[in-house]
Amino acid sequence: MKLKNIALSLLFVSVCVTLNAQSTKDNYYTPKWSDNIFVSVGGGVYSIYNDGFVKGNPHFNVSLGKLITPTWGVRAQVNGAWTSLCQTNIHHHKHHFIGANIDGLLNLSTLFAGVNTNRVFEVFAFLGPQMNISKSDNGTLVIDEQQHSSYFLTNDGHAERHTRIGASAGLGLKFNLNRSLALDIEARGSIAPSNFGNVSDYRKSEGAGALTVGLSYIFGGKKFNKVSDRVVEKEVVREVVREVPKEVIKEVIKETSKGAIASAVFFKINRAELSEQAKVNIKLIAEAMKQMPDAEFTIGGFADKATGTPAINQRLSEKRAQVVYDALVAEGVNPNQLTKVANGGTDNMFGKNYLNRVVIMRNK
Repeated sequence: MKLKNIALSLLFVSVCVTLNAQSTKDNYYTPKWSDNIFVSVGGGVYSIYNDGFVKGNPHFNVSLGKLITPTWGVRAQVNGAWTSLCQTNIHHHKHHFIGANIDGLLNLSTLFAGVNTNRVFEVFAFLGPQMNISKSDNGTLVIDEQQHSSYFLTNDGHAERHTRIGASAGLGLKFNLNRSLALDIEARGSIAPSNFGNVSDYRKSEGAGALTVGLSYIFGGKKFNKVSDRVVEKEVVREVVREVPKEVIKEVIKETSKGAIASAVFFKINRAELSEQAKVNIKLIAEAMKQMPDAEFTIGGFADKATGTPAINQRLSEKRAQVVYDALVAEGVNPNQLTKVANGGTDNMFGKNYLNRVVIMRNK
């Protein structure tokens, strides 16, 4: 039983990895190891299956996990409370238990409908090994047919501690309140040797079910970048040096002072921070602007219309325009020469969606 459960769990993880590779084609990655770590808490009802599902008992869970990609992740969960045994010959038998689960998480919405970091409703599946620890009686069930009664005769008169290994799986519905907080509804089914020991007629493989409602919180919100963005960034880095020779600055000033200035600073998805190469570009343009004290310049911020809502893209374009404006002023450009414009999300201006994540600087 233990080997089968472990093998089944490993198979599920392998399937998750394979499906993720096929559905997202490795287009997304987590920028830092500390990104997309989440905690969740929940409560609900728990019931075991003997002659039928018994009445629900209180149940809780606390989880810590990480989203590896938009499609799959992992989590460790602690759960428990108590449960009751109800069979033909046993009318009342209850014990407390504590359980632990390792779950592989598969986002079915992303798998079948594609990646959308702003999706409100998501459906996910999970599967993995579990372990339950409890104390319960162990001995012999005695049935007195003449008295039409039964009782349980323990081996030594004391409850025994049982540790049982099994497997569980389930489905969940996630309602994303924002990029960090979500409401979760989960249904989990499991099978394992009974924690009730020989009391249970299903002691070798006893089923159980749990229904819980809870909240999940992702520290810092969901953060996934496209691999294509990272490739573009590496290509740009190879072409730009951190220390720009003064001769290069002089040539840029000489050329731009003769006519119009136009330059672009690109950003990562859902970001408004300047990269090292962007700072180099701003330094060059700032030197040219200072040589044109009578000119006026527009700092236009843009976002990628293909990702994000209009409201999010509008705020993001404002932040990008502001960070470039601040950087130019820090380089000595007269702020009276600069006008910020937030254009929100826009369609392809340069043939690629990711190239719309940009601030364009030009003179009026």
